[in-house]
Amino acid sequence: MVPQEPLVDTPHLRIREEQGYVVLEFHGEIDIVAAMEILPHIDARVTGQAPRVLIDLSAIEFFDCSGLRLLYRARARTLEREGELRLVCVHPLTLRVLRATGLSKLLPPAPSVETALGKPGETL
Repeated sequence: MVPQEPLVDTPHLRIREEQGYVVLEFHGEIDIVAAMEILPHIDARVTGQAPRVLIDLSAIEFFDCSGLRLLYRARARTLEREGELRLVCVHPLTLRVLRATGLSKLLPPAPSVETALGKPGETL
């Protein structure tokens, strides 16, 4: 696969397209400051009919309730438009938060982008 230039590249977010999905790759510490930076980019990508979005949390170091709100918002907006949202997460503390809040049942995390995208037709 040929590396593709990111559509957006900020300190906390990199956006690219892969296999028909918009991949939102979060970076570093996802707190309220990062969430304010990321939010307009999520809203801009979760538009139109049936958006296909993958949120990749594999490069995060910290994830608080602001990050959870981003995930819930992305999920709600995607479902409103009959789209598909997939999640990648391997960070143990973030996985624990996802499980404790029940979000892991709504957005089952995959261990890698390849695994998440290797499930055609399965809505997570």
